[in-house]
Amino acid sequence: MWKELKAFLMRGNVVDLAVGVIIGGAFGAIVNALVNNIINPIIGVLLPTGDLASAGIVLRAASADGATPAAVLGWGALIAAIINFIIIGTVLFFIIRGMNKMMPPPPPPPPAGPSIEEQMLAELKKLNSK
Repeated sequence: MWKELKAFLMRGNVVDLAVGVIIGGAFGAIVNALVNNIINPIIGVLLPTGDLASAGIVLRAASADGATPAAVLGWGALIAAIINFIIIGTVLFFIIRGMNKMMPPPPPPPPAGPSIEEQMLAELKKLNSK
């Protein structure tokens, strides 16, 4: 059982996937830091709240005694997540595009042989010529 588990874990696809997940998580943290610490404050300058992630529409104010929390439609957090997605998607696009350019072109398909109809006609001609 251990040998099977080791063989499974050492297959190329599993190791590549693990490396991709780890690098993807680290890259996601970098993009989150970029968006939260650089892009959001720049956009926040234009907003009255001063921060994009906390921007929203108050649907119901909090009660005075604090028993009922405020209901806020947080559109700023959604915009920040969309910015994260666009940045990650763009970088991945360029990485995959670069990798595709480095890969050798696929070999040309083998020449097509005669179709089934042509093969049958050739066999009929052979039979008729005998």
